[in-house]
Amino acid sequence: MTADAARLLPPSALDDLAVQFSAQRQAFAGNPMPSLEQRRQWLKTLRELLVAQQQALIAAINEDFSGRSADETRLAELMPSIQGVRHSERHLKQWMKESPRKVGLAFQPASAKVVYQPLGVIGIIVPWNYPLFLAMGPLTGALAAGNRVMLKLSEATPATGLLLKKLLASVFPEDLVSVTLGEADVGEAFSRLPFDHLLFTGATSIGRHVMLAAAQNLTPVTLELGGKSPAIISNTVPLVDAAERIAFGKTMNAGQTCVAPDYVLVPRDRMDDFVSAYRTVVHGFYPTLANNPDYSAIINLRHLARLESYLSDARDKGATIIDLYPQEPRQGRRMPPHLLLQVSDEMRVMQDEIFGPLLPLVPYDHLDQALQYINQRPRPLALYYFGYDRAEQQKVLEQTHSGGACLNDTLLHVAQDDLPFGGVGPSGMGHYHGHEGFLTFSKAKAVFAKQRFNAARLIYPPYGKSLLKLVFKLFIR
Repeated sequence: MTADAARLLPPSALDDLAVQFSAQRQAFAGNPMPSLEQRRQWLKTLRELLVAQQQALIAAINEDFSGRSADETRLAELMPSIQGVRHSERHLKQWMKESPRKVGLAFQPASAKVVYQPLGVIGIIVPWNYPLFLAMGPLTGALAAGNRVMLKLSEATPATGLLLKKLLASVFPEDLVSVTLGEADVGEAFSRLPFDHLLFTGATSIGRHVMLAAAQNLTPVTLELGGKSPAIISNTVPLVDAAERIAFGKTMNAGQTCVAPDYVLVPRDRMDDFVSAYRTVVHGFYPTLANNPDYSAIINLRHLARLESYLSDARDKGATIIDLYPQEPRQGRRMPPHLLLQVSDEMRVMQDEIFGPLLPLVPYDHLDQALQYINQRPRPLALYYFGYDRAEQQKVLEQTHSGGACLNDTLLHVAQDDLPFGGVGPSGMGHYHGHEGFLTFSKAKAVFAKQRFNAARLIYPPYGKSLLKLVFKLFIR
């Protein structure tokens, strides 16, 4: 943190962070290898809390958004959070087992194994778009691995942050799980603590600052960023199938999802038909937007203004804008879904991650052209391909890079507990969820062991002995 920022930050906030961190570091030192039973109890406590407090959590998130679909909160936050905890509970015993490894003949008699040891104190910086799931997912992995955890909740979701702070404090001691609230300056100070691992979910631009701050302590980081996740429509897939699944991924949480389809590559001669199919599907999902509890609002006025500026910029630079609800009056921060045609790289909507219900459509003439378009841009967090030809599916998977991919679907790979979640390059680094989360928050310690007999004496100095020459003859060939 800069000296100016430190002066602006209330001393109590800095003191609180230092006290929380010190308490967790001390508690970990007193119990550096929590038992299976202890970790399972932590997970059970977390799961039962989420189940018991689901209505309060739905209400808090709705308050922060000024209109967040309760069923979307259940589908995209509560359900994956609870099922993720259950998955860890079921598999934790297997994950914690020591992993035996082979010892080369030249080093016998000996044994080798990998022991999975908790790292210590984990920092987790949580974004605003899914403030529950993106807190509970990494918290689950960190607790399963036996760590202490400090969470920094987003200042954009104050009601959810206050509620989670209260709820977690009611079931966990602060030296096991703590919640930090505050503005960006608090987040900056948080990222400079000497954590044993730091996980950040958010914008790529902020991720750079987090990584730089963590580097001062050589703190390893997992960065879950975003970018522009493409969808490709093949020449043969039924357009209703593709439109329905893309619309679900794009309108969930009004597009405020890090793995939402950011733009769609459409065969040039299918463009008009896709526009029609998409319009029909979206109107089927949401016959009206006003007073519709199923359609979520944009998180705040700043982000609404950002999205509207994308539309203005694209229109000024020649894009055709299709408002799917042109006759419907605006209500609060509910932004109607839009399609954008004739887009170009000069438009901000094609440069920035959109994080809203705006969907640019890019025409292409053959699949190789579509793949080239994707590969010329930063590697995305997700990639979606719609087509039932197995050879084309394999080609897309082999010839593109992305953090994750779906064939003939969107978003749902994130909800699979047995799949790792993470980006690549500008869309992030590292993985979590399920077993990968346990591994991320553990140290895989290599252990090589011998007992009384020591055959390695054969290779000790002074060198040049006949037995050493025999060893070289046997093993250097």
